[in-house]
Amino acid sequence: MTGRRRNRSTFLPTRTRPVRATVLSAVALGACASLVAGCGVVRGVTGGSGDGSITVMTWAPWDTNATNKPGMPAMATAYAKWINKHGGINGRKLKVLTCNDHNSSVAAAKCARQAVQENVVAVVGSYSEFSDSYFAPLEGAGIPYIGGYGVTTEEFTRALSYPVNGGQPALLAGLGKELGPACGPVTLVRPDSIAGDDLPPLLNAGLAAGGHAAATDQLAADDATEYSSQSTRALESASGGSGKEGCVVPSLGDHTDTFMDSFRRDRQDYPAVHAATVLGSVDQTEINSTGGQSGPYEGSYITGWYPVASDARWDPMKKAINEVAFGDNRIDPADAGVQTTWIAYTAFKTVVNSLGNGDITADTVRRALDDGVKVSTGGLTPTLQWSPRDDNLASVGLARLVNANVTLQVVRKGVLVSAKKGFFDMTNTLDSADLD
Repeated sequence: MTGRRRNRSTFLPTRTRPVRATVLSAVALGACASLVAGCGVVRGVTGGSGDGSITVMTWAPWDTNATNKPGMPAMATAYAKWINKHGGINGRKLKVLTCNDHNSSVAAAKCARQAVQENVVAVVGSYSEFSDSYFAPLEGAGIPYIGGYGVTTEEFTRALSYPVNGGQPALLAGLGKELGPACGPVTLVRPDSIAGDDLPPLLNAGLAAGGHAAATDQLAADDATEYSSQSTRALESASGGSGKEGCVVPSLGDHTDTFMDSFRRDRQDYPAVHAATVLGSVDQTEINSTGGQSGPYEGSYITGWYPVASDARWDPMKKAINEVAFGDNRIDPADAGVQTTWIAYTAFKTVVNSLGNGDITADTVRRALDDGVKVSTGGLTPTLQWSPRDDNLASVGLARLVNANVTLQVVRKGVLVSAKKGFFDMTNTLDSADLD
């Protein structure tokens, strides 16, 4: 239960090297990216088959016994059908290759090598826990990684990564900041692992910003089949010593719902305790599958990256899905992976349009990103802009994190709705986190 490699999603930042070394690596890679000829990149070759089309790749796991994100490659394929139906991107046809990373480091590396072999100009809107396997092949070919899910720390440190959200760091910091004024004692239930060790500083940074003491750090196995004893301990810890209602924050990845089954049964003896968690540990799909209004998440606060699924700003995505992928049950507009893929392709489209009639290559796409192209996502995120010189969060090992905004949501009558309007910027809160 310490530092072994997880084969299931925990949706936790995976620290594969010391932060200081990672940041230095990112700087070195930035230098490599600027000296493209020395890094194995062939200039002037349009990604695709020579027919003027643009080829990209999206990968994610599906049909596995662990985390599955079939909606992400399905959304990517649907996006290509939709954009091509309406004239392509700046008149060029978009080709999307998909790859199953099987929740395996070997398969993730294979997907990256395929991307290189197929001469894709970018990997867009993807999910994989194995950043240590796929970044090296992509970096060797100078291929940008645009809009990953934010599941690993390396997505926020590597020079060729262009994230569209703040990943787990922003979600936990945001949750802590919002819970600070509202909660009595707070208990964090998290995995007993190296990845799990990153979670308390992030939540505590948010709690401190909200004027609250640090959370009780409760370790648990992240592969248990039930959590009765852990649930009881968390409830006891969160219910003592304060006039305010306590809060329990489970962050156990795929097994958060297993913990919540125990929590629902046990909480009747502790009526003054509420649950709160983050998107990725739970989303609307999970809420629906666990009983909706009668399920364990009713009343829970949840931080997310984007507006709730019912927000009108998602209407263009829903219209595109209905137009070209109606009936494809892999694509759930309320799924955070589907939403991230839509935003990532929105960013990619903006980058390609910014290049006009010039060559579309991994080199030109990356240069446009590094030169600070601005991406509007229709209000689903703040305006996105990347640069190799972004250093607001470099001191805490998150040098590539350019969107630290979160939304606060709550489950009411089985539906995720906004608890507060607008976005909340976690940059300053994250900057104060003790991640050493």
